[in-house]
Amino acid sequence: MMKIVVENRIPYIQGILESVAQVKYLPASDITAQAVRDADVLLVRTRTRCDAALLAGSRVRFIGSATIGTDHIDLDWCRDHGITVCNAPGCNAPAVAQWVMAAIGLWMQRSGIDTAHGLTLGVIGVGHVGSIVARWAQQLGFNVLLNDPPLGIGVPLDELLSRSDIVTVHTPLTNGGQWPTWHLLGETPLRQMKNCRLLLNAARGGIIDEAALQDWQGDLAIDCWEGEPTLNPDVLRRAIVATPHIAGYSIEGKQRGTAMMIEALNRHYDWHLPVPHVGAPAQGADGVTLDAIMTSFDPSPLTAQLQSHPDQFESLRNTYHLRHEMAN
Repeated sequence: MMKIVVENRIPYIQGILESVAQVKYLPASDITAQAVRDADVLLVRTRTRCDAALLAGSRVRFIGSATIGTDHIDLDWCRDHGITVCNAPGCNAPAVAQWVMAAIGLWMQRSGIDTAHGLTLGVIGVGHVGSIVARWAQQLGFNVLLNDPPLGIGVPLDELLSRSDIVTVHTPLTNGGQWPTWHLLGETPLRQMKNCRLLLNAARGGIIDEAALQDWQGDLAIDCWEGEPTLNPDVLRRAIVATPHIAGYSIEGKQRGTAMMIEALNRHYDWHLPVPHVGAPAQGADGVTLDAIMTSFDPSPLTAQLQSHPDQFESLRNTYHLRHEMAN
């Protein structure tokens, strides 16, 4: 019988796989080379690094990640060793958009701004998350500027940075290629943001050069940190919203991530496993109001906790109480 190793913090999965395999649920810290040596399938989140050190000499031929990214997986090594990899792109996009708009709403309250009209929001990266953020922002009355060179969308980056009152990033983290995003917002781009009053990062730590932020005087809302779980104390202190990488942590997002992984297993092995039901649309709510967004999620208590106890980053992340996404 096949053996599947599952990270035990993947929700909505227990009881689904047992009809086709022997299943072992382990915390991420216990997913070692020895633990996966006789496994055929490995199902993880972002905290398990899937590379030669973990997989060499194992039977693993399928890796599923219930997350949007694959930064934690050595894709080249897996491909060269006949390992199929699947992830869950867009699974938590509505939840991240909810975090972004709630953070913007909180900043507007604190700044005494009662309407989005007259404010320009720059959205860098117009994929699953960025497209929802842009659509909701336009509904709320923001002037929206887009920048996504790989998709051929929007205005040049320097124009977006110079014209925007608020900038939010939603790109993958890449070091090479035609459009690298590592330190995309570094010293020079930050100097171009003379009119920007709020910068948000709920994409990937490292897209913003946090060391360069010491010379930039705007407000910050950060969920993804460059050195996490170790945080830059100056950036943490300045942030009006500071959360432990939980922007995408919604009930529906977790349902989607697990559902997409089960669907990939069904396709790969010709199984007919039941797929978890998802209670909200993957494209996000059709219509929103800023009041409804802020009622659905308030980042202030978690910000206070993280700023008081930055050493508890992982604990706060792992014990975060999943919230519901925005309803129509």
